[in-house]
Amino acid sequence: MRRVGFTSTIPLEVLVAAGAVPVDLNNIFITNPQSNDYIEEAELAGFPRNVCGWIKGIYGAVVASGVTEMIAVTEGDCSYTKALMEVLSLQGVRTYPFAYPGGREPELLRAEIEKLMAAFGVGWSEVHAAKARLDAIRLKVKEIDRLTWEENRVTGAENHYYQVCTSDMNGDAEAFEAEVDTFLARAKERTPMQQQLRLAYLGVPPIISGLYQFVETQNARVVFNETQRQFAMPYGCPDLVEQYRAYTYPYDIFHRLADIKKELAARRIDGVIHYVQSFCFRQIEDMVLRRELSLPILTLEGDKPADVDARTKIRVEGFLEMLQERQ
Repeated sequence: MRRVGFTSTIPLEVLVAAGAVPVDLNNIFITNPQSNDYIEEAELAGFPRNVCGWIKGIYGAVVASGVTEMIAVTEGDCSYTKALMEVLSLQGVRTYPFAYPGGREPELLRAEIEKLMAAFGVGWSEVHAAKARLDAIRLKVKEIDRLTWEENRVTGAENHYYQVCTSDMNGDAEAFEAEVDTFLARAKERTPMQQQLRLAYLGVPPIISGLYQFVETQNARVVFNETQRQFAMPYGCPDLVEQYRAYTYPYDIFHRLADIKKELAARRIDGVIHYVQSFCFRQIEDMVLRRELSLPILTLEGDKPADVDARTKIRVEGFLEMLQERQ
């Protein structure tokens, strides 16, 4: 089947309506046991060392996976994406730009979606049918999120996994839905977890592994994954354009903050872990979060795929000890 990669969350309904297999290149990169090889491949090809590891990983994932078509989010995501698109186009990869309008103007967003629809030869009736199919799965993933923070039956890592997977439904919506159904049935029968501290994870998904699991050994648990939850489109918007206007990730920090503050209050958060990626412009947003949020914040930075290191563990331990003393 036709496989189409993408660099960040796009209107997935268009690809599903076109009968294509959606491939979130971020997931292909980070789930590969040799993910560092993708970065080395990119650096050997000429990518500078001080370019974001995700961009280099996506490049390596495209080369290794044989994807020949890619949707590049040129506005609303990484500032390096345009150059990545140009490099890959020279290697025969057909690229389609998609831009989230900075001002969230509905008419501009609709025009971008319709441009994508035209490129893949589908109309609104097919897209609406695809949306109904995907929303049924998203509703089940929303229940996984609820079980995380309201009933304490789902771990932070499990919450992260299922919400991240909604970006492309693992390339097979039916198989992913079956996996979600199995997990939900099992999770609902669990004894609620008893960790004392409730944490929020803000920022892009981590390039490092083991963070959630380590936190849970320290009498704490992540009950809010900000960006991952956004991938799962939890809004229940019947209109497709409004759904992608509500999606906070590609827009300004203040649009994100409105959603973050609401969820921090609802989930009774004790402290915030803000993850930032090395060499990413979003690092600067840490200053805004620290001014706008009243909760204690620990900022962690990652560069390349690796297990959570000793220095990070020490910093997390110190942060959690401080939160316990506050209680």
